This record gives sequence, C-alpha cells and structure tokens, in this order.
Amino acid sequence: PNGGIVIANPNAPTGILMDKESIREILEYNKDSIVIIDEAYIDFAEIEDSCLDFINEFDNLIVVRTFSKSRNLAGLRVGYAVANPVLIKYLNDVKYSYNSYTMNPFQIECGSASVEDDFYFRETIDKVKKTRTYTVQRLEELGFNILPSSTNFVFAEHKSVKAADIFEYLKKNSIYVRYFKQPRIDNFLRISIGTDEEMDKMFDILKPFLDKVSGI
Repeated sequence: PNGGIVIANPNAPTGILMDKESIREILEYNKDSIVIIDEAYIDFAEIEDSCLDFINEFDNLIVVRTFSKSRNLAGLRVGYAVANPVLIKYLNDVKYSYNSYTMNPFQIECGSASVEDDFYFRETIDKVKKTRTYTVQRLEELGFNILPSSTNFVFAEHKSVKAADIFEYLKKNSIYVRYFKQPRIDNFLRISIGTDEEMDKMFDILKPFLDKVSGI
C-alpha cells in the first residue's frame, strides 16, 4: 500500500521517455493505488507513446496534461485530467470545495483557441522536433553526450568540461540554461529548444569557449 504514484513521462529534467509496458506493469502491480502519469511533455514524443489508451483498461489511472509546454500558454495555468468517471467525480468533488487554480474567462478562451488551431499546434511541434535533432547533432560535435529526449529540451553532459563552468560562461554571455547542483545530475545541463537562429547563437558563443578549455 502507498499514498499514490506519480510519474512524469517524459521525465523532467532528463527528457527520457518510459516505455508503456513498464508503465503497464506499474499499473497492474498497484491496482489499489492511484497512478498519475504527468504527460506535460508528451506532445514532443510520438502519439502512440501516450498512456491515454490505458484509461479504459485501468481504473486507477489518471493522465494529466498542461497547456504550458507544447501549446505555449505557460503562466495561464491551463491543463486537464483524463480518468474513469468515478475518479473524475472525486476530482470534481475536491475541485468544487477547494481549488487554488480556478480558471477565468480569459484562460478558458485562450485554451479553447489553442485547441481549435490544430494546424499551428502541429506545425510548432514539428519545428521543435526538427530543431531538437539539429541541436543534438551540433552538441555531439562539440563533445557532449546527450540523453535521448522526448521533450522540448535536451539533457547534456560534456565529456571533459564541467557543467558548472559551461553554465557560468553561458550566463555571462546572456545565454540561460538550467544547471542542477544535485547528486547524479550535477554535471548535466538542461538546454531548452528555441528557434534554429537562437540555437546557432548559443553554439557561436559556446564553441570558442569549448575549443579553448577542452581542445576539441
């Protein structure tokens, strides 16, 4: 017995996608617990990677998503949950009693417009995926090891230069990436995917520094 299981899939900050069979095993072996799959970044993976098709199979599953990532509505706090009718009723019971993230008409209007403009949504996802592939290639050429990413960022570790040093150098040049001073990931940088032009600007600043300190 446990108080519930929450899995971010794809993961943050690594960007790694857990395979669905592993998630199925977790659901099957924890039928007395609520399992929440946070699919905040799933749109940057493939459609078949989502666990939405498990909803009718497992009564203990809740899939949650946000409009903050792939739909570019960060700050509006728009999202949704998908589960069987009984779990949704329980969520609504709590929501109507206590909800710190109520949605106003502006949020609802923006969220609705985002769903209606499917062409722009798909176009944006495609651009991010293509730039992600390009970014991985360029980073590998500069001596980075990259974890497989199914998100709009990559998790990168340089073969010879410390992440903290790269982070500080980029920050001094107004390029901001994420550095986590935590065990196991303290030599990785989380680099968000921007436009091709934005990524090239980072590479133009980063390459001379790495050439100087690593000899690549």
